[in-house]
Amino acid sequence: MTGDGSQPSFPEAPAPIPERRSAANTARRTVLGTGYGLACVAAAVVLIVSGFSYLGVRKISDIGSSHAIVSGPSIGAQNILLMGLESRTYWNGTILPPKILAKLHAGSAQAVADGTGGNDTNTLILIHIFAGGKKAVGFSIPRDDWVNFAATIGPQQVGKIDQAYGVSMFFREQQVVTHHPDMSRNRVAFLGNEAGQAAAVATVEQLTGVHIDHFAAVNLYGFYELAKVLGGINVCLNHAVDDPYSGAHFPAGYQHLNAQQTLAFVRQRHGLPNGDLDRTHRQQAFLDSVLLQLHQDGVLDDLTKIQAMLTVAANYVITDAGWNLFDFASEMRSLTSAHLTFYTLPITGYETIDGQDANAVNPAALKTIVHNAFYPPASSASRRASSRRRHSASSGASDLSAFAASTAASPTPSPTPSSVIPTSGPQGGPVSGVDGVPCVN
Repeated sequence: MTGDGSQPSFPEAPAPIPERRSAANTARRTVLGTGYGLACVAAAVVLIVSGFSYLGVRKISDIGSSHAIVSGPSIGAQNILLMGLESRTYWNGTILPPKILAKLHAGSAQAVADGTGGNDTNTLILIHIFAGGKKAVGFSIPRDDWVNFAATIGPQQVGKIDQAYGVSMFFREQQVVTHHPDMSRNRVAFLGNEAGQAAAVATVEQLTGVHIDHFAAVNLYGFYELAKVLGGINVCLNHAVDDPYSGAHFPAGYQHLNAQQTLAFVRQRHGLPNGDLDRTHRQQAFLDSVLLQLHQDGVLDDLTKIQAMLTVAANYVITDAGWNLFDFASEMRSLTSAHLTFYTLPITGYETIDGQDANAVNPAALKTIVHNAFYPPASSASRRASSRRRHSASSGASDLSAFAASTAASPTPSPTPSSVIPTSGPQGGPVSGVDGVPCVN
């Protein structure tokens, strides 16, 4: 995607009808929110980039273009937001051809024109890369979490967290067209997407209390194209599934999925014990599988695949313009699936708000959970060891035994309930590839 948002290979077409919230809710239940798992593409591309810096800066620099945020550092500790849009269009708003929609089980072109899909971010994954790039932890943010928006254009300032992008994009495009009626469709869409990206980032920052340094966004078709280049993925299912809505028909156990099956795998929510929350585990497992595949199957040594992946990234992935992926790659080569752990942010219950099925959340508790995971306090043992070293240096070794006795007598403080990452409940426990491909519902 170019800096002005143009994609010359895509034909101009009438702008799709903006999503109607009431209709979209029904459509999303019927055709599925296919955006789930899309951010996995962005993450996979970022991980792929980390493995082929030898290809040179020029090809990697084709990825990105958005000035929606002020970028943070590209080296060292950083927070990255991955966004997957459920749109059934190209980035400039042109509806995907009927053959592609059919292949993706994404509804008809008329359904898309009538509002199916929209531009909601059905996938939001916030990842913290620790300094040195050898460890990372991420949180999936359920799409139905009811929150206050931030930096959002338009009258709607509260809603499901996945709506912030589409709401801001829609009203920004209306503003642009009103004041610049002759502006090209590509440019209008580019500015609209930037507004959506800014709103989504700011809203996640407000909910989690951490600053976001970079983001990557991907659309539906990009997921499919990358899955094709990868040759599919390996997955493990706890139970057999048979879902006609997503096209997911898989036995239990370990298996290899092709590109179309992979899309069905990350889309399915019907028939899963916890619906959308189980689907977040699917996308987390996808990422673990991709990372394992990159390191074990020689993907990073296959120049043909690498070039194809970069082409997909250039066409379908948007990142903040200040994110130097080449520098980022220099620290990320050592990250393995064994050192990448995902959680799903907990909810406090289910509610119906303004006629919409939504998740109730405790923002204060979420802020504590995320902060402690991203910036863990020194352990009690480390603090005691440090204190012993300081005490020994100032008072002499003769006092060490007495100091040790006094510190040993002090109980280790227990974390407050709000700082503990829940492992029970509908959001489930962590998903990690430490033992290979993780098994999920």
